[in-house]
Amino acid sequence: MTARNERRAFGELEQRVLASLWAVDAPLSVGQVLESLHGDVAYTTVAKVLDRLVAKQTVARSPAGRGFVYRPIKDEASFAATQIRMLLERAGDREAVLHGFAEGLAPGEAEELVALLEAARERRNGA
Repeated sequence: MTARNERRAFGELEQRVLASLWAVDAPLSVGQVLESLHGDVAYTTVAKVLDRLVAKQTVARSPAGRGFVYRPIKDEASFAATQIRMLLERAGDREAVLHGFAEGLAPGEAEELVALLEAARERRNGA
């Protein structure tokens, strides 16, 4: 496996860890996150992923007994919206990216997006 593939796989594990945290309404320990992943990764790997998510300010860590518990800082929708904005900021041709995104929307999604854009425009204009 190349370093690039390892980074991609790590990102996928980050997503799985975040999904575990979003699935409950309480902070989780490393062991609880590991259990929710059905044990297919090492405890130390989960701990490392959680530490990286704390460093990225995606997850908050609090002391609990002799260890720590972790909770997401943003809900899943807010996190996804931030990721989309970051991707757009890195894009060389934002219009092409937005065009491709719009072309990939299902009809109902496109209508919902138009309504959301109109509502956002009205809020910005103070209407």
